[in-house]
Amino acid sequence: MRKIEHELSSGNIFADLGVAMPAAALAKAELARKISSIIKHRHLVQTEAAALLGIDQPKISRLTRGQLKEFSLERLVSFLLRLDRDIDITIKKKPRSRPAALAVCEM
Repeated sequence: MRKIEHELSSGNIFADLGVAMPAAALAKAELARKISSIIKHRHLVQTEAAALLGIDQPKISRLTRGQLKEFSLERLVSFLLRLDRDIDITIKKKPRSRPAALAVCEM
């Protein structure tokens, strides 16, 4: 039987792939995932979601497909506020066992 080579994940796919600023990339991805989930849960079509968030439909399409280059963390947070979500930011010392200091928690 042939042994398959593999590496353990760091817990951040963006760090594993060598993306610049992997903690911020992961945070953006998590925020976009949550925004997409809310849009889906509300049964909004992309044009309705776009009007609610103050952007055009093609940007909603890119957001929901994870194409986040044009979206800052601040902009994604503003979308969550427009979707009637509270934002809670907690600052604390990171554990030594975790390399990335930025995490998005969902409640």
